[in-house]
Amino acid sequence: MEPLTILKDFYGYNSFRGHQASIIDNVLQGKDTIALMPTGAGKSVCYQIPAMLLPGVTLVISPLIALMKDQVDGLNQIGISAAFLNSTQSHYEQRDIAESVLKGEIKLLYLAPERLFSENGQTLDLLKNSRVSLVAIDEAHCVSQWGHDFRPEYLNIGKLRDILPNVTFLALTATADLQTRQDIATKLRLNQPQWFISSFDRPNITYKVVQRSDGPQQLLEFLGHRVDQTGIVYCLSRMNVEETAAALQRKGFKALPYHAGLERSTRQRHQEAFIKDEANIMVATIAFGMGIDKSNVRYVVHMNMPQNVESYYQETGRAGRDGLPSEALLLFSYGDKMTLSRMIEKAENPDYVENMKQKLAKMVQFCQIQQCRRRFLLGYFDEKIPGDCGNCDTCLDKGEKVDMTIYAQMMLSAIARLQERYGLGYVILILRGSNAAKVSEHHKTLSVYGIGKEQPESFWKKLGNQLLVEGYIEAQGQDYPTYALTNLAWKKLKQKEKILLSLDKPDLRAKETGEYDSELFNKLKNLRFSLSRKLNLPPYLIFSDATLADMANKYPINAPNLLDIHGVGQAKADSYGNDFLKVIQQHVEENEIPIEKTNGSGKYPYDQKPGSFNTRPKSRSLGTATETLRLLKQGLNVEQITEKRNLARSTVESHLARLVEANLVANTSFLNQSEIDEIKEIQEQLATNLLKPLKEHFGEKYSYFQLRIATIVSNVQVE
Repeated sequence: MEPLTILKDFYGYNSFRGHQASIIDNVLQGKDTIALMPTGAGKSVCYQIPAMLLPGVTLVISPLIALMKDQVDGLNQIGISAAFLNSTQSHYEQRDIAESVLKGEIKLLYLAPERLFSENGQTLDLLKNSRVSLVAIDEAHCVSQWGHDFRPEYLNIGKLRDILPNVTFLALTATADLQTRQDIATKLRLNQPQWFISSFDRPNITYKVVQRSDGPQQLLEFLGHRVDQTGIVYCLSRMNVEETAAALQRKGFKALPYHAGLERSTRQRHQEAFIKDEANIMVATIAFGMGIDKSNVRYVVHMNMPQNVESYYQETGRAGRDGLPSEALLLFSYGDKMTLSRMIEKAENPDYVENMKQKLAKMVQFCQIQQCRRRFLLGYFDEKIPGDCGNCDTCLDKGEKVDMTIYAQMMLSAIARLQERYGLGYVILILRGSNAAKVSEHHKTLSVYGIGKEQPESFWKKLGNQLLVEGYIEAQGQDYPTYALTNLAWKKLKQKEKILLSLDKPDLRAKETGEYDSELFNKLKNLRFSLSRKLNLPPYLIFSDATLADMANKYPINAPNLLDIHGVGQAKADSYGNDFLKVIQQHVEENEIPIEKTNGSGKYPYDQKPGSFNTRPKSRSLGTATETLRLLKQGLNVEQITEKRNLARSTVESHLARLVEANLVANTSFLNQSEIDEIKEIQEQLATNLLKPLKEHFGEKYSYFQLRIATIVSNVQVE
C-alpha cells in the first residue's frame, strides 16, 4: 500500500502538505529525521503512516498523558491499532497491552519519557523483546536546556540508541531556535539526520497586540463577540487563573480554570470538559495546552506577555489547527517585563539567566514593533517573507494613525528635561503644571512645566503608554522604573519628523470565519456534539470544524459526495456518514437548494474554487455579504452598515468588494468612471495586480478599499 493511499483511505485527505511526503519517504528508507513543522501542520501523520507500512511497532514518545489518549482514540476511530501505557491504567490493562505489542497486534505504542527508564525496567524489557521499527519523539525541543520547555527526562531518550541500535529515529517539534536544533540532533544521538524545516507561518492566525489598560474588561469585550467560539485564555499566575475563570463564569461564559495547583482529578475533569466542548473557554497557566490536539480552538488570549517568542508561538499555535481563520490576542503591559525579569533572575545558572533575558528582550520588541508582526515572528525563526502579511494588527491598522507630533514632542521633551530620571506619573505632573507637594521647585522653572495643562491626565497616560508601546520611550530599572528616550525618539526630535500614533480604541470584534452555509454548519455541529456524547468521544475526533465547513459549502447528499469532503475517510464515512447525510439532505430540501449533478456521476463540480460552486444560488455563495447587500439597498452607507452589523469596517468593505465582483452593486457607488480610469492607467503602467504598489503611488488620494474596487472593475473589464 502506498502512503498516499493510506492518507486518503484512513484520513480522508487527497494530498500531503508541505514536507510530509518527503519526511515519510526518508523514514521509510530507514534514515534518522528531524522535522520542524508548525502546530497544526500534520506532524503526527509523518510517523503514523510509516507505522502502517513498517513491520512491528512504532514507539511514540509523547510528554502528556492527555495527548496520548486523544491520539490513540483518534487512530482507533479510523481503523489504526494504537495503544498507550501510562500510570492511569491498572496493572491488568498494562499487561494486556504489553501482550498485544509482543504479538504484533499494535502498530503504535505511546509512552511518556519518564516511563522508559523506570525503576522496574519492565518497559525496556518490553521494547527489547518487541519488533520496534521506528521511534518517534514528539515535542523534541524539550531535550534542550536552552529551550523554553526543557524537560530533564528527555535527556534519557538518547540511551535508547544502545538498546535499539538499528531502529530509525524521527524527532518532531514546532518550535526550535538554532541552539535548540543542535541540541535535538546531539542529545537524541541521531545518526546524520536529515532536516526538514517547514515554514513557521500560520497564515490563518491574526496576530494582535493591545496595550493592557483594564485587562478584565478588555477580555470581556473580546469574548462578547465570540460567545459560541472555543478559546484558551492564558494568565501568568494561578491566582489570576482562578479569578479570571470565576469572573467569566459570573458573566455566563462556560469557562473553567486549569493550573498545576489544582487537584489532578480536577485538572483532568476540566480538560475533558473542554475537549468535549462542554466548556468552550479554558483559563490556564502555561501548564495547559502542550500537545492538546483540539482542532477547533478559534482564539488564544494572553492576559500577560509570555517570557519568550518560542512560548508565544507555541501557545498561539493552539488556535486554528483546522486551518480556519483564528485569532491571537496579547494584552501587553510594560510591567510584564519587570515581573518576568524578576522570575528569570531567580535561576542560579548565570548563563541561563543571560540567555533568557535576551529572549525576553525579543519578546518585548515583538510587542512594541510597529511593522508587520508576522514578518518579525518568522524572522525570529530565520524565515523571511517577501512582504507584509496583511493579517496582523499593524498591517490591518495601517493608515489609521493620528498625527500626535506636538503632544509627543511635549512629553519627550519633558522626559529629556527631567534627565530621564522619573516615571511617567511624575512627567505628567510636570506637563500639567501640578502644584503637588512631590513636585520640586526647581522643576517648576523648566520650560516644559505646565505646557500640557489643557489636556487631562488620562490623555497623557494614554499617550505615554502608546509612546512606550511604539518604541519611543523605554523603561529602565526594576522596582521603580524611570523612562528614557530611545534612538527612534531622538531621531524624530532632531530631524523634526512627524510622530504618528495609534490612539484609537483597539478593535476587538470578531473576524468572519469563511464562506459557507452557517445555518447548516450549526446543524452539523449540533449533530456532532450529540454523537460525541453518545460515543464518549471528543467532537473533533468525529469531524473537525474544517470538515463540517466543507460539508456546509458543498452540500454532499450521497456517499460518493461525502468521501470527496476534506477529512472524510472510509472508516469515518462508514461510522457517521449516514447521520450527517440525513441532516444535509433535509437542509437542502427545506431550503430548496438546487443540486446540479455532472456527467450523471452524482458528484458536485468540486474542482471549482470554494465559494463559487454552481450548486447553490448566487446569494447563498456570498455568505454573510448577503446581509450587507440588503442594508446597502436600504440606503445605508459603509459607516452605518458597520455600526448596524457590529463588524469591522474592513469586513464590510470586503463584502462590498465581493458584491461589486458579482455585479450585484454598481461600481459607481464608490468611484466615478474617471477615478477608475486613472487607477487602471497606473495599474497598467506598474504592470501589477497588487494593491500596495498602487497605494504607494497614490498615497492618501485613494483608500485601499477604493483601489481594490478599481482593481476588481478593471479585471472584469479586461475579461
